[in-house]
Amino acid sequence: MTNDLIEPSRERHGMANVAVLVTTVALTLSLVVAVTAVSIGIARADTLSHIAGSSGGRVAFAVAFGAIVVVMGWLTSAMVNDGRPQTGRD
Repeated sequence: MTNDLIEPSRERHGMANVAVLVTTVALTLSLVVAVTAVSIGIARADTLSHIAGSSGGRVAFAVAFGAIVVVMGWLTSAMVNDGRPQTGRD
């Protein structure tokens, strides 16, 4: 009897797809607005020219860029292996 009650609740209702789509579009638009606002703020504050002009800013930029590359590589390898460590060579 319990399985008869659980199984129908696991099925996705037709309107759930619409809710997922609307939420995804809303999140995407809010991210675009946030990135635009931050970009305008950086441009008005002239922070990029100050960072590029100092040697410490160049090092900080290089470290941040390197960290982004490392995280992207880790994320790619995790996605390829489905989060499991590789046991041997193919």
